[in-house]
Amino acid sequence: MPATSSRDARHSDDAIRATIIRLSRPDGDGGAVIERAAIVAEGAPAGALEEWILAHGGEPEAPVTAVRSGLYGLGSETEPLARARAPRRYVLPAGALS
Repeated sequence: MPATSSRDARHSDDAIRATIIRLSRPDGDGGAVIERAAIVAEGAPAGALEEWILAHGGEPEAPVTAVRSGLYGLGSETEPLARARAPRRYVLPAGALS
């Protein structure tokens, strides 16, 4: 049965790749950008989509953190909050979807 599971894995990989292509948009450097909200909206395969992106050279976009100071600023707690937040989008390099 290994041939069947290999064929299923290839079919699954092709299906995930097709979904990634559908959800992505081109970026200025020849790569692609995929919004995390679009990935989550796909439902159950969201985890597999994120794994595929990371396995094919995609990286989460660094979260933008605003350093606020003053009476209502977060002060030294800004950094741990930024790390706990999920990325807003993933960036795939040029050629990752071909």
